[in-house]
Amino acid sequence: MRSAIKPENDVKVLLVEDDLVEARLLHEILKNFHLNKFNLVHVTRLREALKYLEQDAYDVILLDLTLPDSQGLDSLQTIVRFAPRLPVVVLTNTNDDQLAIEAVRQGAQDYLVKRNINVEGLVRSLQYAIERKRVNETLMQANETLVNSIQEKNSQLAEAEKINQFKTEFLSMFSHDFRNPLTTILVSAGLLEEKKELLSEQRQELLLKQIRSAGKSLSQLLDEIIVIGHSDAGKLPYNPEPLNIQSYCKQLIEEFKITTGNKHKLNFISEGIFTDALWDINLLQHILDNLLINAIKYSPEGSLIEFKIIAQENTVTLTVKDEGIGIPSEQIDRLFIPFNRASNVRHIPGTGLGLAIVKRCVEVQKGEISLTSQEGLGTTFKVVLPIVKVDKR
Repeated sequence: MRSAIKPENDVKVLLVEDDLVEARLLHEILKNFHLNKFNLVHVTRLREALKYLEQDAYDVILLDLTLPDSQGLDSLQTIVRFAPRLPVVVLTNTNDDQLAIEAVRQGAQDYLVKRNINVEGLVRSLQYAIERKRVNETLMQANETLVNSIQEKNSQLAEAEKINQFKTEFLSMFSHDFRNPLTTILVSAGLLEEKKELLSEQRQELLLKQIRSAGKSLSQLLDEIIVIGHSDAGKLPYNPEPLNIQSYCKQLIEEFKITTGNKHKLNFISEGIFTDALWDINLLQHILDNLLINAIKYSPEGSLIEFKIIAQENTVTLTVKDEGIGIPSEQIDRLFIPFNRASNVRHIPGTGLGLAIVKRCVEVQKGEISLTSQEGLGTTFKVVLPIVKVDKR
């Protein structure tokens, strides 16, 4: 594995530790690591650390949580407020998972139990802490860039009230939905890195599943934002190619059956004669994935979800019908606006972007979308798309 820190670079470490024996041990450990040169600066008080941070630049902080002038996570909070861009590795005397997770949530990049420290573990922790912080900084810069892009787009809108609402809702959604899976990945990966030998196989598999699930959520969120961004800029691509839409839909529903297992009854119906026509498979996927995922997500286990495709002379009609929670009638007209969700979704997660994406993908293909719904009984979405026939000349 390639080191996160280039060998030729000195790594400047600020050690905040009142135990001189522990400090000496850490100094010797880092001095004996030959791939990198670690320049360790040692202080014994939190107030000294703040003074040193004012006067000089450091790559990473090693912070003991039991200091004479500060105790526990209060020390971490003070350091993070004072130097928010510096990675912090927490040193503890106890092997406490809850304390470790809370430390990561409050800004630490990693934690180490003093009695378990060795050369490889300490160096890896410092390198990973620096690399994680760099990733966070990159994400923050990407977030700022994205916010700036949204602000520029908002300046072109006609009504100031809509501008402010769009910006506020986007920032709230993005920061919340992006931070949560990112935190899950960092915490789970940290536990696997540092405590794998202490974790049962079942616990390790659970952590890996959490990482995979969080990564999938991040990928989906970024995909949705990209589609919305392209659509707002009038650059949502339309690249039709020959495709038998009936076969495509049948394969799609089979994949959903595998994913959902026995939790829902998925019924596929096709009517009419289907021949190859020109379809944009990416746009179809955005439409059908969102509609089917919503039908599953907002329906009770064991309920029926019906996916019907009807071929007519010049159009294909796609219908997704569920027996879910339904939509309040007074809110139906706003569902295709970005970030709008029905008031009865309660704790069910979502970004409010899916149906907005569906509508825009339908419109790019010069199609139409409509829905009927009754709260508590279910919802039916109907998409009508024109058939673009293959030129056989």
